[in-house]
Amino acid sequence: MTNPILTINSGSSSLKASFFAADGARRNFRYEHIGQGLPHAAAYDRLMADLGDDRPAAVGHRFVHGGEIADAARVVDGVERARLESITSLAPLHMPGNLLGVDLCRERFDVAQIACFDTAFHATLPELAWRLPIPRDLGLRRYGFHGLNYAHVAGVLPGLLGDKARGHVVVAHLGSGASLCLLENLKSVDTTMGYTPAGGIVMGTRSGDLDPGVMLELAKRYGPEELSDLVYHRMGLLALSDGQDSEMSALVESRSAGASFALEYFCRQVRAAIGALAAKAGGIDALVFTGGIGEHASLIRFMICGPLKFLGFTLNHHANLDHDEVLSARNSKPILKIAADEEGMIFKLVGQATQV
Repeated sequence: MTNPILTINSGSSSLKASFFAADGARRNFRYEHIGQGLPHAAAYDRLMADLGDDRPAAVGHRFVHGGEIADAARVVDGVERARLESITSLAPLHMPGNLLGVDLCRERFDVAQIACFDTAFHATLPELAWRLPIPRDLGLRRYGFHGLNYAHVAGVLPGLLGDKARGHVVVAHLGSGASLCLLENLKSVDTTMGYTPAGGIVMGTRSGDLDPGVMLELAKRYGPEELSDLVYHRMGLLALSDGQDSEMSALVESRSAGASFALEYFCRQVRAAIGALAAKAGGIDALVFTGGIGEHASLIRFMICGPLKFLGFTLNHHANLDHDEVLSARNSKPILKIAADEEGMIFKLVGQATQV
């Protein structure tokens, strides 16, 4: 028996939470379209109402950015909250909602609030992976994100792959925010996101990596606030589909030319990232799909994996359509689908941080 724990996972477009009861039971909650008709505060109000009489002994919060620290989790006291406030600009799409969750939960529950950091899993990145080709004294570096889910995937891989899990494995976390991570011996050695969650491959409303010259030109045309809004809310799949939609599910269902182009572009970028990570590693032993798109979009997995036979990966068509855990054909290297569980990882970290 353990004391009950509430986990909060506030993402760029959804609020997910889980209540882990003392008897081991788990209740999951999900609220969609955050910032697109449902304000963060309203989503938290719904969560508190849905919890009913359940009361946690501690609350764990996913924080997208932890800054320079390597700690996986920290108690949010006054000093830590001020530190987190100071780095909000590194993840403006996420951090305000993360901090709001701490404040609202503190109002409702007189218990420890624990910040669990997405960046911490990437503390193992070698300098070749985290350093940027800019003067060192500028103090900017690549961090990497989605670490809570990458840590979850790394934890379950040995049970699925045995000794192969400790080889070179590429994990594709594909959702509204998307990145890929190269694991070696179950640790992060490279990843596609960089200094902020705006980098890497194309996402729902974020462009991913851009030519610096493009950003210099845009900076001439827009003021800082306008440019920030463009970077975080008006690029990506939304722009590639000519404004049709940023949601992958809607684009998959559409037959418009814009939607088809956006899908092709996204899958081509994911393939390119897989190929780049494979080249850095000298080959990869397994491929994992996770995240909302990675778990539920069989068409996207098919489009990504189709040209990857040269790396030894071939999908089993029926397993892919059925969203099985093992997606690979008999003669293929392993292709897996692992359900994301950031809340489960937060639960473990809160238990370690508070001994509840």
